[in-house]
Amino acid sequence: MNKALRQLFNAVIILFVILGLSSTLIMAVRANALNADPRNSRALYNEYSAPRGAILAADGTVMAQSDPVNDSFQYQRKYPNGALYAPVTGYFSINNAMTNLESSRNRLLSGRSDIQWVDRFKALFTGTQNKGASIETSINPHLQEIAYKALDKRSGAVVAYEVNTGRILAMVSTPSYDPNSLAKHDGDAAGKAFTDLSSRPDNPMLNRAVSELYPPGSTFKLVVAAAALESGHYQADSSLPAGASYTLPGTNHQLTNATYQGNGSDGKISMTDAIAFSSNTAFAQLGVALGDKAISEQAAKLGYGSSITLDGTTNTGTPLKSVASKFPTDVTPDRLALASIGQGDTLTTPLEAAMTAAAVANGGRLMKPTLVDKVRSSDLSIISETTPAVYSQAFSSQTAKALTEMMKAVVTKDSPALQIPGVQVAAKTGTAQLGDKRLHDGWTVGFAPADNPKVAVAVVTYGVTGYGVDTAGPIMKSVLQEALK
Repeated sequence: MNKALRQLFNAVIILFVILGLSSTLIMAVRANALNADPRNSRALYNEYSAPRGAILAADGTVMAQSDPVNDSFQYQRKYPNGALYAPVTGYFSINNAMTNLESSRNRLLSGRSDIQWVDRFKALFTGTQNKGASIETSINPHLQEIAYKALDKRSGAVVAYEVNTGRILAMVSTPSYDPNSLAKHDGDAAGKAFTDLSSRPDNPMLNRAVSELYPPGSTFKLVVAAAALESGHYQADSSLPAGASYTLPGTNHQLTNATYQGNGSDGKISMTDAIAFSSNTAFAQLGVALGDKAISEQAAKLGYGSSITLDGTTNTGTPLKSVASKFPTDVTPDRLALASIGQGDTLTTPLEAAMTAAAVANGGRLMKPTLVDKVRSSDLSIISETTPAVYSQAFSSQTAKALTEMMKAVVTKDSPALQIPGVQVAAKTGTAQLGDKRLHDGWTVGFAPADNPKVAVAVVTYGVTGYGVDTAGPIMKSVLQEALK
């Protein structure tokens, strides 16, 4: 081989090496980054060129699906009863935005999960479409609809929780929004819809069930009571200091009770009656006596201080998580007293409130909350199935039994309107003052049947003028009645 041919041969080899390296870099090393680049319109068209998997309720009701259309995107994402299920499904937009299950299960819904490589391989060699997996959720459509209608466009949230599995049976947030407006194939129209929704003062795109913190009011007294019982120094019939008023330590501020029954007798009240009649003076003093460490440790076992994952992993998308509920530490005694009655620095999500009630109902064992039961491939074979998992042993079964009796006393002694005919209900109401003292957060948490609990429910109504038993209580009752049918 002469010198010229040898140089030509070497040049060709070098070019082939460069071509191979560049192809490898683009197709393997940078593939995910390039696909995720919002400027890559090819990735967007590819995303819509195959049917995205459906999101289904527990009974098969369609919450989200992709239908064929005659445009360049080929498939349109649709949300039947969109506002009803928006806190669960979220939305999927051509503007590269998605939330909730659309986001936490995105790789499975789009058919691009690593676990779906066999389906992609079959589609490649058979010339068929690669179809996304379907997501079967734990949502009960009847509970979801009853809770949604009962909130009646007020600002608030409802979470229904299967106590022995952690399956979320309903997750409602109002006011809600229609995800269909964000799924339009016109990017400008979808962008305008997002701007309009996100600029509304009532913030309909906020999932209040998991992403909003509220002062829990007297429902937090369950946590303080649990800490007291777990300390070994208190029993359900222990006599607590109460009285008509209590001066917050180091201040001139007088804390009072909503009703005279909370005052007790001769300045004393049993712990059971302090829960039943929601004695602020008793629980403020109990909180100070226990100390913030004991209460915060108990709260942490119930999920306070942690962002709780409801669904998904980084392998399936962006996990759906709640914001962390808060109980203060290293605070002055006056702040601790307020925090112990669910005011001041104590903040919680409706999900956390439902978890607290569920822990009581399940003998102290708190199950990890989940939203998805199964994932099926396009041939209906099961890709994955959720199994119940323990989140924590929040407290002993003896403490759970004592708390159950206290919550039963709330209904029998103070709030008979929460009773369901033929079924014993355990509940705790709460009313938390907001900045404008004329307005409150109204709470009710509870479960039934009290002697064999199935479902726990938490309800919050925001910015109301009535007490929690009046605003949130009927909603909890209606959801429990439906759940027990």
